[in-house]
Parts: sequence; structure tokens; C-alpha cells
Amino acid sequence: MKVTSLLAGTLLLAGCAEQQAPQQAVAPPALPVAPVHTGTETTYQEYPASIEGVVNVEIRPQVTGVLERILVEEGAAVRKGQPLFRINDAPYREQLNNAVAAQQAAAGVVTSAQVEVDRYAPLVQNKVVSDVQLKTAQATLTVAQANLQRAKAAVRSARINLDYTTITAPVSGYLGRLQTKQGSLVGPTDAQALTQLSDVHEVHTYFALGEDDFITFRNQYAGRTLQEKLRRLPPVALVLSDQSTYPTRGKVDVVAGQFDRTTGSVTLRATFPNADGLLRSGNTGTIRLPLQHPNVLLVPAAATVELQDKVFVYAVGDSNRVSRHAITILGKSGANYLVGEGVKDGDRIVLQGVDHLQDNQIIKPTAPAAASAAPGKATASSTLY
Repeated sequence: MKVTSLLAGTLLLAGCAEQQAPQQAVAPPALPVAPVHTGTETTYQEYPASIEGVVNVEIRPQVTGVLERILVEEGAAVRKGQPLFRINDAPYREQLNNAVAAQQAAAGVVTSAQVEVDRYAPLVQNKVVSDVQLKTAQATLTVAQANLQRAKAAVRSARINLDYTTITAPVSGYLGRLQTKQGSLVGPTDAQALTQLSDVHEVHTYFALGEDDFITFRNQYAGRTLQEKLRRLPPVALVLSDQSTYPTRGKVDVVAGQFDRTTGSVTLRATFPNADGLLRSGNTGTIRLPLQHPNVLLVPAAATVELQDKVFVYAVGDSNRVSRHAITILGKSGANYLVGEGVKDGDRIVLQGVDHLQDNQIIKPTAPAAASAAPGKATASSTLY
């Protein structure tokens, strides 16, 4: 009985001691805080693009004959006027010889008819013969002269056909595959061209904008007409299929005259210099189109939290009490969001640790570390949502 009483007394004293110990208050979390500021930033919208040479031509024969020689290799760089193929010219050389002979015969007939006119002219003048014979001779001369002109045209045509037996490059550029083998019979009506030739000293890159993107594009730049706006558009970048960026910037210089009713988009063309021939017709890539955003706020992505498809930041108010604000995101610039609404220039926001904050919670603001100090300028890898 004494042991039980002693144990009960010990427990009672211990409980009283716990009740008398002071409760320690939880300190507010120390979190980095910085103000947001308004500025002008550039983001980039990316569009799939197809690449073509400034000139893409099919090389086709203009006369029928046997392909006697192929003078170039597939993929070769050729100059304008350089011979590419040679068709057997024997039939066309004979046609030229025949045409020249016919021209000479026609010239002889003209000479003979002229002699007759010259013979009858004085006789008519002296009234030795009637003028009917002179008129007949003059008509014969006119017909002979017309036949001579026809013969000369036949010679020129035969010479042109003979020249066509040597097929030359219409422009400088790079050849495609050689589709026809030596010894084949070729002609102008063949379904398949001999090869293709691309002039790629410059390349045209085609991409399409939807209606909304086109309206945004049109409103971004000053100018009354689209041509004036294009002149003010900064150079654009081309990202190749391996995700590398083409070293030279291009210029958007053409907007198609109408929207495609099937796709609801309009085609734009950007031209890039290609002196080294790195780009070829048929390549694909991505155009990065710059878009200016004046008077926009930058908020670090690390300072946001997503809840129920909305993005929030925690603004620091009086007494260091935070309040949660939904923001409208226009795009992304490096590690920062471009914000249209939700915060104002000069508002202080929590930069880190927002995942564990609650609305109306009190914090202890601290200066941000150098690496995460307040949002700055956009980086070159900016992308637009």
C-alpha cells in the first residue's frame, strides 16, 4: 500500500512539472524574397520548316535520242552552262545538213527569179513586151524569197535541235540522283527527269502560322503594310534536325497572299545565305521567330507553384505575411516566366520554398543568393507558350 501511494505521488509531481514548463513558439521560416520588375523581353516561337534552294529545276531532254554520255557525277556541284549529258547527235546533224542544202537551193531559185525580173524590166520600159510577164517574174521572185526565208528558219531549227543534244546546266548548283542510265532512249515526254538541279547559294525556308499566331505576328511590329513590318522584323534562327543552330541568321521576306483553307494557316518564307553549301533542298528544320514583349514582368519558375491547372506566386505584404496570387503566363524566358497579370511592378515575392507555404503565413524575408537573385534578362533559349 505504501509503494502504491509513493508511485502515485511521483506521477502527480511529474505531471505538474510538465504543465509548468513554458511552450516554445515556432519561428517563421526564413525564405529569400525579391521584387519583380517590368521590362521588354524577347521570346521565340518555333515552327517546323522545309528547306528549298532558290532554284530547283528538273533537267529534261528537249529532243529525242539515245543518251550517249553522262558527263557529271551524282551530287556534283556544277556551273551554269556546264555540259551534263550528251545525246547521240548524228540524226540531228544530218537534219542540219539537209536544211543547209535546202537553203542553198532556195537561194539559187531566188537568184534565178531575180535574173528574170532584171531581164524583163527594161523590155517593159521600152514597151518591147507587156508588163504581164514582168509582174509574173516579180511574183515568182517573191515566192522564191519566201521559200528562202522558210529554208533559213529550217536551218536555225535544225541547229537548235543539234545544240539540244548537249544538255547543259541552266543554273549553278548541286545535282540530285541521275535517274537514267547511259544508252537509254530519252525524250521530252519522259515521265521521269534525267536529274534535278538545285541552286542553293541561298535557301528558302518555308513555315506556316495559324491565324492567332499570324495576328500576334502582325501586331508585334510597326508599319502600315506587311512589307514594312517584315523590314522591321529582326533576323530569325534556323534549328536543324540534330537540334544544332545554323550559324547564320536569316530574314523573313515573303508572306503568302492567302490562308490555306484546309489547314487554316498562312505560309511565310525566310531566306538564309548558304555559301558553304551546308543546307540542301529537302532538308527540314525549325524556324525560331522572335516576339517582343514590352512592359512584361519576369517571375522565376522556381518561385511558382501549380494548383488545379493554375500557377501561383506568394507575394509578401505587411508584417511579412504572404498571400497567394494567381498569375497569367505569356511565355518563358530561360528559367523565368513572362507574366501578364497577377502581380505588379515592385511587388515582393518569395523566390524559393513555396511548395510548403500556406496562404496568410508569416515568413522571415531574407536576401536572395547571387545565383537566384531576382529575375533578369531573357536568355537566347527563350520559348513562347
